[in-house]
Amino acid sequence: MGSPEVTTAPDWQSMHITVAGLGVSGISAARALAGLGASVTVVDGGSSEAHRERAASLEGQGISVRLGDAETLPEGTDLVVTSPGWKPASPLFEAAAEAGVDVVGDVEIAWRLRGPDAAPWLAITGTNGKTTTTQMLASILAAAGLRTAAVGNIGTPIVDVVQEGDDAYDVLAVELSSYQLHWAPSLRAHSAAVLNLAPDHLDWHGSMEAYAADKGRIYEGNRVACVYNMADKATEDLVRGADVEEGCRAVGFTLGTPGPSQLGVVEGILVDRAFVEDRHKQAQELAEIADVQPPAPHNIANALAAAALARAFGVPATAVRDGLRAFKPDAHRIQHVADVDRVAYIDDSKATNTHAAEASLAAYESIVWIAGGLAKGATFDGLVAKSAKRLRGVVLFGADRALIREALARHAPEVPVVDLDRTDTGAMLAAVREAARLSEPGDTVLLAPACASMDMFTNYNKRGDAFAEAVRELGAVDG
Repeated sequence: MGSPEVTTAPDWQSMHITVAGLGVSGISAARALAGLGASVTVVDGGSSEAHRERAASLEGQGISVRLGDAETLPEGTDLVVTSPGWKPASPLFEAAAEAGVDVVGDVEIAWRLRGPDAAPWLAITGTNGKTTTTQMLASILAAAGLRTAAVGNIGTPIVDVVQEGDDAYDVLAVELSSYQLHWAPSLRAHSAAVLNLAPDHLDWHGSMEAYAADKGRIYEGNRVACVYNMADKATEDLVRGADVEEGCRAVGFTLGTPGPSQLGVVEGILVDRAFVEDRHKQAQELAEIADVQPPAPHNIANALAAAALARAFGVPATAVRDGLRAFKPDAHRIQHVADVDRVAYIDDSKATNTHAAEASLAAYESIVWIAGGLAKGATFDGLVAKSAKRLRGVVLFGADRALIREALARHAPEVPVVDLDRTDTGAMLAAVREAARLSEPGDTVLLAPACASMDMFTNYNKRGDAFAEAVRELGAVDG
Protein backbone atom coordinates (compact mmCIF):
# COMPACT_ATOMS: atom_id res chain seq x y z
CA MET A 1 0.00 0.00 0.00
CA GLY A 2 3.02 2.28 -0.33
CA SER A 3 4.03 4.42 -3.25
CA PRO A 4 7.33 4.52 -5.12
CA GLU A 5 9.91 7.20 -4.43
CA VAL A 6 8.68 10.58 -5.58
CA THR A 7 11.15 12.69 -7.56
CA THR A 8 8.85 15.55 -8.54
CA ALA A 9 6.37 17.48 -6.43
CA PRO A 10 2.77 16.24 -6.77
CA ASP A 11 0.09 18.51 -8.17
CA TRP A 12 -1.64 18.90 -4.81
CA GLN A 13 -4.38 21.18 -6.17
CA SER A 14 -5.79 18.39 -8.30
CA MET A 15 -5.90 15.83 -5.48
CA HIS A 16 -8.67 14.64 -3.17
CA ILE A 17 -6.91 13.47 0.00
CA THR A 18 -8.38 11.57 2.92
CA VAL A 19 -6.61 12.03 6.26
CA ALA A 20 -7.18 9.22 8.77
CA GLY A 21 -7.22 10.44 12.35
CA LEU A 22 -8.02 13.68 14.13
CA GLY A 23 -4.92 13.68 16.35
CA VAL A 24 -1.91 16.02 16.31
CA SER A 25 -0.25 14.57 13.21
CA GLY A 26 -3.56 14.20 11.33
CA ILE A 27 -4.54 17.80 11.97
CA SER A 28 -1.06 18.98 10.97
CA ALA A 29 -1.17 17.03 7.68
CA ALA A 30 -4.72 18.14 6.90
CA ARG A 31 -3.91 21.81 7.36
CA ALA A 32 -0.70 21.56 5.35
CA LEU A 33 -2.35 19.78 2.43
CA ALA A 34 -5.34 22.10 2.40
CA GLY A 35 -2.93 25.02 2.37
CA LEU A 36 -1.37 23.59 -0.78
CA GLY A 37 -4.76 23.56 -2.47
CA ALA A 38 -5.74 19.92 -2.02
CA SER A 39 -9.34 18.94 -1.29
CA VAL A 40 -9.06 17.33 2.17
CA THR A 41 -11.45 15.14 4.14
CA VAL A 42 -10.53 13.99 7.66
CA VAL A 43 -12.19 10.82 8.98
CA ASP A 44 -12.22 9.62 12.58
CA GLY A 45 -14.25 7.00 14.40
CA GLY A 46 -14.69 9.22 17.46
CA SER A 47 -17.50 11.70 18.00
CA SER A 48 -16.81 13.14 21.46
CA GLU A 49 -17.03 16.83 22.29
CA ALA A 50 -13.25 17.10 21.87
CA HIS A 51 -13.55 15.53 18.41
CA ARG A 52 -16.32 17.96 17.47
CA GLU A 53 -14.25 20.94 18.63
CA ARG A 54 -11.27 19.86 16.52
CA ALA A 55 -13.57 19.20 13.57
CA ALA A 56 -15.09 22.68 13.85
CA SER A 57 -11.63 24.24 13.80
CA LEU A 58 -10.69 22.38 10.62
CA GLU A 59 -14.02 23.04 8.93
CA GLY A 60 -13.40 26.72 9.48
CA GLN A 61 -10.38 26.31 7.20
CA GLY A 62 -12.38 24.63 4.45
CA ILE A 63 -11.50 21.05 5.45
CA SER A 64 -14.28 18.44 5.48
CA VAL A 65 -14.50 16.25 8.59
CA ARG A 66 -16.44 13.00 8.96
CA LEU A 67 -16.83 11.74 12.53
CA GLY A 68 -18.13 8.38 13.69
CA ASP A 69 -17.08 6.48 10.56
CA ALA A 70 -13.43 5.55 10.14
CA GLU A 71 -14.03 2.59 7.84
CA THR A 72 -15.58 3.91 4.63
CA LEU A 73 -13.32 5.43 1.98
CA PRO A 74 -14.68 8.81 0.84
CA GLU A 75 -15.66 8.82 -2.81
CA GLY A 76 -13.05 10.23 -5.18
CA THR A 77 -10.08 9.78 -2.82
CA ASP A 78 -6.71 9.94 -4.63
CA LEU A 79 -4.47 9.42 -1.58
CA VAL A 80 -4.93 8.39 2.06
CA VAL A 81 -2.72 9.97 4.72
CA THR A 82 -2.78 8.05 7.98
CA SER A 83 -1.87 8.90 11.54
CA PRO A 84 0.88 6.60 12.88
CA GLY A 85 -1.20 4.38 15.16
CA TRP A 86 -3.73 3.12 12.60
CA LYS A 87 -3.13 -0.56 11.88
CA PRO A 88 -2.36 -1.69 8.31
CA ALA A 89 -5.37 -4.00 8.38
CA SER A 90 -7.82 -1.17 9.13
CA PRO A 91 -10.97 -1.40 6.98
CA LEU A 92 -10.30 2.07 5.54
CA PHE A 93 -6.93 0.92 4.20
CA GLU A 94 -8.35 -2.31 2.85
CA ALA A 95 -10.91 -0.24 0.98
CA ALA A 96 -8.10 1.98 -0.32
CA ALA A 97 -6.16 -1.06 -1.55
CA GLU A 98 -9.23 -2.35 -3.38
CA ALA A 99 -9.62 1.05 -5.04
CA GLY A 100 -5.92 1.21 -5.99
CA VAL A 101 -5.32 4.19 -3.68
CA ASP A 102 -1.97 4.55 -1.88
CA VAL A 103 -1.76 4.94 1.89
CA VAL A 104 1.10 7.00 3.36
CA GLY A 105 1.88 8.68 6.67
CA ASP A 106 2.65 12.21 7.78
CA VAL A 107 6.40 11.55 7.53
CA GLU A 108 5.97 10.62 3.87
CA ILE A 109 4.00 13.82 3.27
CA ALA A 110 6.74 15.84 4.98
CA TRP A 111 9.34 14.18 2.78
CA ARG A 112 7.35 15.02 -0.37
CA LEU A 113 6.91 18.63 0.79
CA ARG A 114 10.65 19.23 1.10
CA GLY A 115 12.17 21.59 -1.42
CA PRO A 116 15.35 20.87 -3.42
CA ASP A 117 17.54 22.65 -0.84
CA ALA A 118 15.85 21.30 2.29
CA ALA A 119 17.84 20.38 5.41
CA PRO A 120 19.10 16.77 5.45
CA TRP A 121 17.56 14.34 7.94
CA LEU A 122 19.57 12.39 10.50
CA ALA A 123 17.08 9.68 11.46
CA ILE A 124 16.79 7.51 14.56
CA THR A 125 14.66 4.52 15.44
CA GLY A 126 14.79 1.54 17.80
CA THR A 127 12.64 -0.21 20.37
CA ASN A 128 14.02 1.94 23.19
CA GLY A 129 16.09 5.09 23.56
CA LYS A 130 14.81 6.93 20.46
CA THR A 131 13.72 10.14 22.15
CA THR A 132 16.78 10.47 24.36
CA THR A 133 19.15 9.81 21.45
CA THR A 134 17.33 12.27 19.19
CA GLN A 135 17.50 14.96 21.86
CA MET A 136 21.20 14.23 22.43
CA LEU A 137 21.82 14.52 18.70
CA ALA A 138 19.99 17.85 18.49
CA SER A 139 22.04 19.14 21.43
CA ILE A 140 25.29 18.11 19.73
CA LEU A 141 24.27 19.69 16.42
CA ALA A 142 23.31 22.90 18.20
CA ALA A 143 26.66 22.91 20.02
CA ALA A 144 28.29 22.86 16.58
CA GLY A 145 26.44 26.06 15.74
CA LEU A 146 23.99 24.38 13.38
CA ARG A 147 20.33 25.39 13.10
CA THR A 148 18.48 22.24 14.06
CA ALA A 149 15.43 20.78 15.79
CA ALA A 150 14.42 17.44 17.29
CA VAL A 151 11.29 16.46 15.36
CA GLY A 152 9.05 13.58 14.28
CA ASN A 153 7.83 11.05 16.81
CA ILE A 154 9.33 13.26 19.51
CA GLY A 155 6.26 15.50 19.52
CA THR A 156 6.74 18.26 16.95
CA PRO A 157 4.84 17.30 13.77
CA ILE A 158 7.46 17.04 11.06
CA VAL A 159 5.06 18.42 8.46
CA ASP A 160 4.95 21.70 10.40
CA VAL A 161 8.76 21.89 10.54
CA VAL A 162 9.22 21.18 6.83
CA GLN A 163 6.75 23.91 5.98
CA GLU A 164 8.98 26.50 7.64
CA GLY A 165 11.02 26.44 4.42
CA ASP A 166 14.24 25.02 3.03
CA ASP A 167 16.39 27.70 4.64
CA ALA A 168 14.98 27.41 8.19
CA TYR A 169 17.36 24.64 9.31
CA ASP A 170 20.77 23.24 8.46
CA VAL A 171 19.93 19.70 9.55
CA LEU A 172 17.10 17.90 11.39
CA ALA A 173 17.31 15.26 14.12
CA VAL A 174 14.34 13.01 13.30
CA GLU A 175 12.88 10.38 15.63
CA LEU A 176 10.85 7.79 13.73
CA SER A 177 8.62 5.04 15.10
CA SER A 178 8.07 1.73 13.35
CA TYR A 179 4.55 2.95 12.54
CA GLN A 180 5.87 6.07 10.82
CA LEU A 181 8.50 4.11 8.88
CA HIS A 182 5.88 1.64 7.67
CA TRP A 183 4.03 4.47 5.95
CA ALA A 184 7.10 6.38 4.59
CA PRO A 185 8.29 4.53 1.47
CA SER A 186 10.11 7.49 -0.12
CA LEU A 187 12.19 8.53 2.91
CA ARG A 188 15.92 8.74 2.17
CA ALA A 189 17.95 10.01 5.13
CA HIS A 190 21.47 11.47 5.07
CA SER A 191 22.38 8.94 7.79
CA ALA A 192 20.33 6.81 10.16
CA ALA A 193 20.59 4.64 13.27
CA VAL A 194 18.66 1.66 14.60
CA LEU A 195 19.48 1.59 18.32
CA ASN A 196 18.13 -1.85 19.22
CA LEU A 197 15.41 -4.35 18.38
CA ALA A 198 13.17 -6.23 20.81
CA PRO A 199 9.59 -7.51 20.53
CA ASP A 200 7.18 -4.57 20.73
CA HIS A 201 3.97 -3.50 18.99
CA LEU A 202 3.64 -6.98 17.51
CA ASP A 203 -0.14 -6.67 17.63
CA TRP A 204 0.23 -3.83 15.11
CA HIS A 205 2.92 -5.31 12.87
CA GLY A 206 1.76 -8.92 13.04
CA SER A 207 5.18 -10.49 13.62
CA MET A 208 8.69 -9.73 14.82
CA GLU A 209 9.90 -10.07 11.24
CA ALA A 210 7.47 -7.42 10.00
CA TYR A 211 8.37 -5.12 12.91
CA ALA A 212 12.10 -5.45 12.15
CA ALA A 213 11.51 -4.90 8.44
CA ASP A 214 9.70 -1.62 9.14
CA LYS A 215 12.50 -0.47 11.44
CA GLY A 216 15.00 -1.36 8.71
CA ARG A 217 13.30 0.99 6.24
CA ILE A 218 15.17 3.82 7.94
CA TYR A 219 18.41 2.69 6.24
CA GLU A 220 17.01 2.67 2.70
CA GLY A 221 18.84 5.14 0.49
CA ASN A 222 21.19 6.41 3.22
CA ARG A 223 23.97 8.51 1.72
CA VAL A 224 26.73 8.64 4.34
CA ALA A 225 26.32 6.24 7.29
CA CYS A 226 24.13 3.43 8.59
CA VAL A 227 24.73 3.35 12.34
CA TYR A 228 24.06 0.08 14.17
CA ASN A 229 24.43 -1.45 17.64
CA MET A 230 27.23 -4.02 17.83
CA ALA A 231 25.56 -5.58 20.87
CA ASP A 232 22.39 -6.23 18.84
CA LYS A 233 23.12 -8.32 15.75
CA ALA A 234 19.62 -7.74 14.40
CA THR A 235 20.49 -4.07 13.79
CA GLU A 236 23.59 -5.05 11.81
CA ASP A 237 21.50 -7.51 9.79
CA LEU A 238 19.20 -4.64 8.82
CA VAL A 239 22.19 -2.67 7.55
CA ARG A 240 23.37 -5.63 5.49
CA GLY A 241 19.96 -5.91 3.87
CA ALA A 242 19.57 -2.20 3.08
CA ASP A 243 19.81 -0.68 -0.38
CA VAL A 244 22.00 2.39 0.20
CA GLU A 245 23.78 4.88 -1.99
CA GLU A 246 27.27 3.99 -3.18
CA GLY A 247 29.87 4.98 -0.61
CA CYS A 248 27.52 4.79 2.38
CA ARG A 249 29.30 3.14 5.30
CA ALA A 250 28.24 0.82 8.11
CA VAL A 251 29.30 2.34 11.45
CA GLY A 252 28.95 0.36 14.67
CA PHE A 253 28.78 1.58 18.26
CA THR A 254 29.85 -0.47 21.27
CA LEU A 255 30.35 -0.08 25.01
CA GLY A 256 33.68 -1.87 24.52
CA THR A 257 36.86 -0.91 22.73
CA PRO A 258 35.99 0.08 19.15
CA GLY A 259 37.60 -1.31 16.03
CA PRO A 260 37.90 0.53 12.72
CA SER A 261 34.60 2.14 11.56
CA GLN A 262 33.25 2.02 15.10
CA LEU A 263 32.63 4.30 18.08
CA GLY A 264 33.17 2.93 21.58
CA VAL A 265 34.59 3.43 25.06
CA VAL A 266 38.24 3.26 26.18
CA GLU A 267 39.09 3.82 29.86
CA GLY A 268 36.07 6.01 30.49
CA ILE A 269 36.43 7.97 27.24
CA LEU A 270 33.99 7.93 24.30
CA VAL A 271 36.13 7.60 21.18
CA ASP A 272 35.62 7.64 17.42
CA ARG A 273 37.45 5.28 15.05
CA ALA A 274 35.02 5.80 12.17
CA PHE A 275 35.25 9.46 11.18
CA VAL A 276 39.00 9.99 11.48
CA GLU A 277 41.68 10.26 8.80
CA ASP A 278 43.18 6.81 9.47
CA ARG A 279 40.57 4.71 11.26
CA HIS A 280 42.94 1.71 11.38
CA LYS A 281 45.51 3.56 13.49
CA GLN A 282 43.77 6.60 14.96
CA ALA A 283 41.04 7.29 17.50
CA GLN A 284 39.46 10.65 18.27
CA GLU A 285 38.44 11.43 21.86
CA LEU A 286 34.86 12.73 21.92
CA ALA A 287 33.77 12.99 25.54
CA GLU A 288 34.06 11.39 28.95
CA ILE A 289 31.48 9.04 30.43
CA ALA A 290 30.95 11.70 33.10
CA ASP A 291 29.70 14.04 30.35
CA VAL A 292 26.68 11.75 29.81
CA GLN A 293 23.81 12.08 32.27
CA PRO A 294 22.76 9.70 33.60
CA PRO A 295 25.86 7.55 32.88
CA ALA A 296 23.92 4.25 32.77
CA PRO A 297 25.22 1.75 30.18
CA HIS A 298 22.26 2.06 27.82
CA ASN A 299 22.48 5.85 27.99
CA ILE A 300 26.16 5.70 27.06
CA ALA A 301 25.06 3.63 24.06
CA ASN A 302 22.51 6.33 23.19
CA ALA A 303 25.27 8.96 23.37
CA LEU A 304 27.53 6.94 21.07
CA ALA A 305 24.74 6.55 18.49
CA ALA A 306 24.01 10.29 18.60
CA ALA A 307 27.72 11.04 18.30
CA ALA A 308 28.04 8.72 15.29
CA LEU A 309 25.25 10.49 13.42
CA ALA A 310 26.66 13.92 14.29
CA ARG A 311 30.14 12.88 13.15
CA ALA A 312 28.65 11.50 9.93
CA PHE A 313 27.39 15.03 9.32
CA GLY A 314 30.87 16.47 9.91
CA VAL A 315 30.43 17.79 13.45
CA PRO A 316 33.72 18.36 15.33
CA ALA A 317 34.61 16.32 18.40
CA THR A 318 34.37 19.34 20.71
CA ALA A 319 30.70 19.79 19.77
CA VAL A 320 29.98 16.18 20.74
CA ARG A 321 31.42 16.84 24.20
CA ASP A 322 29.69 20.20 24.61
CA GLY A 323 26.37 18.89 23.33
CA LEU A 324 26.38 15.91 25.70
CA ARG A 325 27.25 18.15 28.63
CA ALA A 326 24.40 20.51 27.77
CA PHE A 327 21.82 17.74 27.35
CA LYS A 328 19.28 17.24 30.12
CA PRO A 329 17.15 14.08 29.89
CA ASP A 330 13.37 14.25 30.09
CA ALA A 331 11.61 13.33 33.30
CA HIS A 332 10.87 9.68 34.11
CA ARG A 333 13.96 8.37 32.29
CA ILE A 334 16.32 7.01 34.95
CA GLN A 335 15.60 10.14 36.95
CA HIS A 336 17.10 10.38 40.43
CA VAL A 337 14.27 11.51 42.70
CA ALA A 338 15.92 11.53 46.14
CA ASP A 339 18.06 9.66 48.63
CA VAL A 340 16.22 8.56 51.76
CA ASP A 341 18.15 6.83 54.55
CA ARG A 342 21.08 6.21 52.15
CA VAL A 343 18.83 4.50 49.60
CA ALA A 344 18.55 6.03 46.09
CA TYR A 345 15.08 6.27 44.55
CA ILE A 346 15.11 6.20 40.73
CA ASP A 347 12.14 6.91 38.46
CA ASP A 348 12.29 5.07 35.13
CA SER A 349 8.55 4.98 34.55
CA LYS A 350 9.33 5.29 30.82
CA ALA A 351 10.53 1.64 30.95
CA THR A 352 7.21 0.39 29.62
CA ASN A 353 8.52 -2.87 28.11
CA THR A 354 10.90 -5.64 29.14
CA HIS A 355 13.76 -4.44 26.93
CA ALA A 356 13.77 -0.99 28.55
CA ALA A 357 13.43 -2.44 32.04
CA GLU A 358 16.36 -4.81 31.44
CA ALA A 359 18.58 -1.88 30.47
CA SER A 360 17.47 0.05 33.54
CA LEU A 361 18.08 -2.86 35.92
CA ALA A 362 21.56 -3.37 34.43
CA ALA A 363 22.56 0.12 35.59
CA TYR A 364 22.48 -0.71 39.32
CA GLU A 365 24.06 -3.37 41.53
CA SER A 366 21.57 -3.93 44.37
CA ILE A 367 17.94 -3.15 43.58
CA VAL A 368 14.51 -3.20 45.12
CA TRP A 369 12.45 -3.31 41.94
CA ILE A 370 8.95 -1.84 41.64
CA ALA A 371 7.20 -3.34 38.61
CA GLY A 372 3.87 -4.21 37.03
CA GLY A 373 1.03 -2.81 34.96
CA LEU A 374 -0.25 -3.87 31.54
CA ALA A 375 2.05 -6.46 29.98
CA LYS A 376 0.90 -5.91 26.36
CA GLY A 377 1.48 -9.60 25.65
CA ALA A 378 5.04 -9.61 26.99
CA THR A 379 6.72 -12.46 28.89
CA PHE A 380 9.18 -11.83 31.70
CA ASP A 381 11.35 -14.95 32.06
CA GLY A 382 14.30 -13.53 30.13
CA LEU A 383 14.20 -10.23 31.98
CA VAL A 384 14.07 -11.85 35.42
CA ALA A 385 16.73 -14.45 34.62
CA LYS A 386 19.20 -11.77 33.48
CA SER A 387 18.48 -9.45 36.40
CA ALA A 388 17.98 -11.89 39.29
CA LYS A 389 21.44 -11.44 40.82
CA ARG A 390 20.84 -7.70 41.21
CA LEU A 391 17.52 -7.97 43.06
CA ARG A 392 17.33 -7.36 46.80
CA GLY A 393 13.54 -7.52 46.62
CA VAL A 394 10.56 -6.86 44.36
CA VAL A 395 7.28 -5.01 44.85
CA LEU A 396 4.53 -5.75 42.33
CA PHE A 397 1.27 -4.04 41.49
CA GLY A 398 -1.00 -3.66 38.48
CA ALA A 399 -3.24 -5.81 36.32
CA ASP A 400 -0.61 -8.24 34.98
CA ARG A 401 1.68 -8.46 38.01
CA ALA A 402 1.09 -12.23 38.27
CA LEU A 403 3.12 -12.75 35.08
CA ILE A 404 6.15 -11.14 36.72
CA ARG A 405 5.55 -12.95 40.01
CA GLU A 406 5.51 -16.31 38.22
CA ALA A 407 8.75 -15.50 36.38
CA LEU A 408 10.35 -14.53 39.69
CA ALA A 409 9.25 -17.83 41.21
CA ARG A 410 10.93 -19.70 38.35
CA HIS A 411 14.16 -17.73 38.08
CA ALA A 412 14.68 -15.90 41.38
CA PRO A 413 12.84 -17.92 44.03
CA GLU A 414 15.05 -16.60 46.85
CA VAL A 415 14.17 -12.94 46.20
CA PRO A 416 11.50 -11.54 48.56
CA VAL A 417 8.38 -10.43 46.66
CA VAL A 418 5.59 -8.18 47.90
CA ASP A 419 2.46 -8.64 45.78
CA LEU A 420 0.14 -5.68 46.18
CA ASP A 421 -3.29 -6.80 45.05
CA ARG A 422 -4.15 -3.30 43.88
CA THR A 423 -4.63 -1.35 40.68
CA ASP A 424 -5.64 1.99 42.20
CA THR A 425 -3.32 5.00 41.99
CA GLY A 426 -2.82 4.94 45.77
CA ALA A 427 -0.96 1.66 45.36
CA MET A 428 2.18 3.64 44.47
CA LEU A 429 2.59 5.01 47.98
CA ALA A 430 2.16 1.52 49.41
CA ALA A 431 4.70 0.18 46.90
CA VAL A 432 7.30 2.79 47.83
CA ARG A 433 6.82 2.09 51.54
CA GLU A 434 7.21 -1.66 50.98
CA ALA A 435 10.32 -1.04 48.86
CA ALA A 436 11.80 1.09 51.63
CA ARG A 437 11.16 -1.73 54.09
CA LEU A 438 12.97 -4.23 51.85
CA SER A 439 15.93 -1.97 51.11
CA GLU A 440 19.26 -1.55 52.88
CA PRO A 441 21.71 1.40 52.83
CA GLY A 442 23.46 1.54 49.47
CA ASP A 443 20.54 -0.03 47.59
CA THR A 444 18.53 1.51 44.75
CA VAL A 445 14.74 1.47 44.73
CA LEU A 446 13.97 1.41 41.01
CA LEU A 447 10.62 2.05 39.37
CA ALA A 448 11.12 0.28 36.02
CA PRO A 449 7.68 -1.29 35.53
CA ALA A 450 8.35 -3.27 32.30
CA CYS A 451 4.66 -2.66 31.59
CA ALA A 452 2.36 0.03 30.28
CA SER A 453 0.61 2.26 32.81
CA MET A 454 -2.97 2.57 31.61
CA ASP A 455 -4.45 0.07 34.06
CA MET A 456 -3.69 2.50 36.89
CA PHE A 457 -2.53 5.82 35.43
CA THR A 458 -3.30 8.06 32.45
CA ASN A 459 0.25 7.57 31.15
CA TYR A 460 3.78 6.77 32.27
CA ASN A 461 4.35 10.43 33.20
CA LYS A 462 1.54 10.32 35.76
CA ARG A 463 2.93 7.03 37.10
CA GLY A 464 6.36 8.60 37.52
CA ASP A 465 4.86 11.67 39.18
CA ALA A 466 3.05 9.41 41.67
CA PHE A 467 6.33 7.64 42.45
CA ALA A 468 8.16 10.94 43.04
CA GLU A 469 5.36 12.20 45.29
CA ALA A 470 5.43 8.93 47.27
CA VAL A 471 9.20 9.23 47.71
CA ARG A 472 8.87 12.82 48.90
CA GLU A 473 6.21 11.72 51.41
CA LEU A 474 8.44 8.88 52.55
CA GLY A 475 11.32 11.33 53.06
CA ALA A 476 9.10 13.72 55.02
CA VAL A 477 7.90 10.90 57.29
CA ASP A 478 11.38 9.50 57.82
CA GLY A 479 12.88 12.97 58.23
